[in-house]
Amino acid sequence: MIKLLVRGSGRDQTGVMIPIPQYPLYSAVVAELNAVQVNYYLDEDNNWALDISELERSVKEAREHCSPRVLCVINPGNPTGQVLSKENIQEIIKFAAREHLFLMADEVYQDNIYAPGCAFHSFKKTLMELGPEYAGLELASFHSTSKGYMGECGFRGGYMEVINMDPAVKLQLKKLVSTKLCPPVSGQATMDCVVNPPQPGEPSYESFSKEK
Repeated sequence: MIKLLVRGSGRDQTGVMIPIPQYPLYSAVVAELNAVQVNYYLDEDNNWALDISELERSVKEAREHCSPRVLCVINPGNPTGQVLSKENIQEIIKFAAREHLFLMADEVYQDNIYAPGCAFHSFKKTLMELGPEYAGLELASFHSTSKGYMGECGFRGGYMEVINMDPAVKLQLKKLVSTKLCPPVSGQATMDCVVNPPQPGEPSYESFSKEK
């Protein structure tokens, strides 16, 4: 996805906003694609919260030397483990729309929330609930069998859902994705269980719910 969004040089070079601390894959991909890493810092003293004023500082400073085009958000956080509130997600969406940023929501740990009072809220659902003013925001959401859902990296299974992308651009994305290797059969089968889990009344529902 990031490869598709990178272009330009100098002050027009794509800037990718990533949280600090972050999952190192993001900084590695940004460097590999010769984009500009734009850091925004999570608030350690407030359970690693994401402060909108910090996003505003980061994008303002970045525009002095590059062109921020992408905002990456990890929720639940990796490695910090924080879970964003619905109100916080709404603020992030409004910020991305205001600043004309492509929003990437890494939500692979959505099934690993254990703290009392915390709940997962998807960026897509929250975006749709905000109404027509924000309904056109470009968003890519990510989930994974290999990490949060099963905790078994060998499955190499996951998916990306992209909304509001121009059809011609989405066609190019499909071309890029088609050049990559697919997961093994076990990963594909497990991914099917993630997106189509057993329903109440079905034979495996009780054991699935217990083991999950």
